[in-house]
Amino acid sequence: MDEMFKPPVNRSMQTLDRAFFRKTIPLSAAKIYDNRNISKIRNQLWKSHDLISRGSIKSVIEDPGVPNFKCILLQPQVICNSKLGLNTRRADYLTSSGPETWSPTISTLVEQKLVSIQAYDLELAYDDWDMHDILSAIIPTEDHDEMPTGFAQVGHVAHVNLREHFLPYKHLIGQVLLDKASNLRTVINKTEDVGSNNVFRTFPYEILAGDDDMKVSTMESDCEFRFDFSKVYWNTRLNTEHTRIINKFKKGEAVCDAMAGVGPFACPAGKKDVFVWANDLNPDCYAALSEAIKRNKVDNYVKAFCGDGREFMRRSALDLPRSRRKTSKSIRSRSKNQKASQKVREETMEEPSVFAHYVMNLPASAVEFLDAFRGIYAGREELFREEKLPFIHVYCFSQKHDDPAQETEEVCQKVSTYLGSQIKPSDSEVEIHDVRLVSPQKKMFCASFRLPEEVAFAES
Repeated sequence: MDEMFKPPVNRSMQTLDRAFFRKTIPLSAAKIYDNRNISKIRNQLWKSHDLISRGSIKSVIEDPGVPNFKCILLQPQVICNSKLGLNTRRADYLTSSGPETWSPTISTLVEQKLVSIQAYDLELAYDDWDMHDILSAIIPTEDHDEMPTGFAQVGHVAHVNLREHFLPYKHLIGQVLLDKASNLRTVINKTEDVGSNNVFRTFPYEILAGDDDMKVSTMESDCEFRFDFSKVYWNTRLNTEHTRIINKFKKGEAVCDAMAGVGPFACPAGKKDVFVWANDLNPDCYAALSEAIKRNKVDNYVKAFCGDGREFMRRSALDLPRSRRKTSKSIRSRSKNQKASQKVREETMEEPSVFAHYVMNLPASAVEFLDAFRGIYAGREELFREEKLPFIHVYCFSQKHDDPAQETEEVCQKVSTYLGSQIKPSDSEVEIHDVRLVSPQKKMFCASFRLPEEVAFAES
């Protein structure tokens, strides 16, 4: 941003003073004589790079001197007299005129008497600058290269992770974010890492601005989830990853979601007519999951459980063949003739006797649960005469390396150690997916692989 458009600076501000942020900028404007020409003239000035283009500043404005007429704001270099600089006193600016700084486009428009060039005072206030502009005027200059403008939004809550040197300004940052971001009522800062003090992946936080209200509603994959963000785990940045895994599920398959949270895998999968057994150890997650199943009308396909993930995986493998739920729904056939009555048929599906996928979304420790698969189908080989053994999708953290092959190798080795069977990157049914960078030296991965026979049928 040009220096003249930046907000006034106050490095000593302790409490946000919105009235402080005001500025008057002397510009030139093209007065339009016929409002029917506004769009045409604006396009010409845009092509000639004479049109002002500065964030939230509107280029077409009301003529301050003549009601019902319009003006178009011009770039700062377009002034009424080339002999006057941008720091000229306003009185001299108003009485000056001259085409020396005009582009050929402006000169032609004036000659054709389509416009005239006049002085204009542009008044900027707090609402005209974005979050980065305001914070740059408050926070010391040495921190500007990493201004804390990024955040994750969950419903009406904005979640930031402020570094230590920003903590003295945390309430200013929170209030500016609350002002500048849409649909926010609460801004929080994480004070410790996720799951550092409990097994439920929640985190301690502090309110920086707004209401102390953590009960949120958010949408993902055409499903609505309602929960207390202070009591459950949710990460908006994992939306793409959730979708990637859900797209691997096929209609009519059964999925075991062992660490389901509030249901970001389970509920969208249920909408695809996938049978899901969804479990979480956290009672608050279980309550929100149960509510989401009903709210999103997937209770015919998704069942909620609350218990230990390792025990759940083994127990559900035994219970699924005994369950064999049946669902039915009405299917309307499409007709080329819109006026013709549509045919309705009943579609019935029965729950499979084996899971096609296991999802283990607990990256801090999910690999430690892989030993639960040892002998999980021992003595029940007949279940897989026509079915393949399930795919396992297990999440984990691992060190970041410059060489992706080294990262893949380390993830495979970690999985192999806990599984008790060698998983190789070269195997056709092994996929190591780089989910996201968690910190400068830490990444989150998802390892997907077919459960090996020597593990599934192992005798205890």
